[in-house]
Amino acid sequence: MPLSWMRYVASYLLAALGGNASPSAKDIKKILDSVGIEADDDRLNKVISELNGKNIEDVIAQGIGKLASVPAGGAVAVPAAPGSAAPAAGSAPAVAEEKKEEKKEESEESDDDMGFGLFD
Repeated sequence: MPLSWMRYVASYLLAALGGNASPSAKDIKKILDSVGIEADDDRLNKVISELNGKNIEDVIAQGIGKLASVPAGGAVAVPAAPGSAAPAAGSAPAVAEEKKEEKKEESEESDDDMGFGLFD
């Protein structure tokens, strides 16, 4: 389903998880109207026909199972050049300490900006 269908699925799930085992088009339109979205009857009826009578927990579990097989971006390891690993490893702890100190200083400053501190 295209992303534009997600508003109908999400509204259906909200109604179902809220205790309505079989949400109607009227129920879903009410949810969509509450956030300023005008419902498309064709899409709405398609979602209802696909989900009506199904156990929502089972549908979610099946979806999670399908998502598990989708590769996630950024999980690819890039090998470093042969000579570059040693110098980088030596300087990494020093950089990490500097970042910790900067974060600590920023958090103290943010407390002062609000007019009170955590332990005042």
